Amino acid sequence: MDQSDFHLPHFLPYLLNQAAEAASHEFQTYYRTRYGMLRTEWRVLFHLGCYGDMSAKRVCDLASIHKTKVSRAVAALDQKRFVTRTETEADRRVERLSLTPKGQQVFDDLSRAAHRFETALLEGLPRDEVRHLRAALLKLSGLDQRGP
Repeated sequence: MDQSDFHLPHFLPYLLNQAAEAASHEFQTYYRTRYGMLRTEWRVLFHLGCYGDMSAKRVCDLASIHKTKVSRAVAALDQKRFVTRTETEADRRVERLSLTPKGQQVFDDLSRAAHRFETALLEGLPRDEVRHLRAALLKLSGLDQRGP
């Protein structure tokens, strides 16, 4: 490929990143302003809210987030009293993460907000395009092959 044939806005990884940033901007503003949460924090909170109690390692595996970032997010969520950490009897080095009642309320609110933001984002796109877009993104992300 000749260098003059390369157009950054058409480079798929760049385009996916730009689309993700644009799509998540308003939602990010919502959870930051309302709950003082960072992106990794809401991702950890959502994994616990969607899939139930689990270890930080399991969150890392499911969300594809580095363990250091998850550890920081868990500490921040614990400080906000959104999660609890309980040692497991089988291995005291492993903690079971759970949403607190306050964390569950935050998850419920953010779930409703996420639905509203997604509805607004997809407004104007035909259903078949949305279905194809979801299918393609699931394939590209590998999420169609793994799950909770």
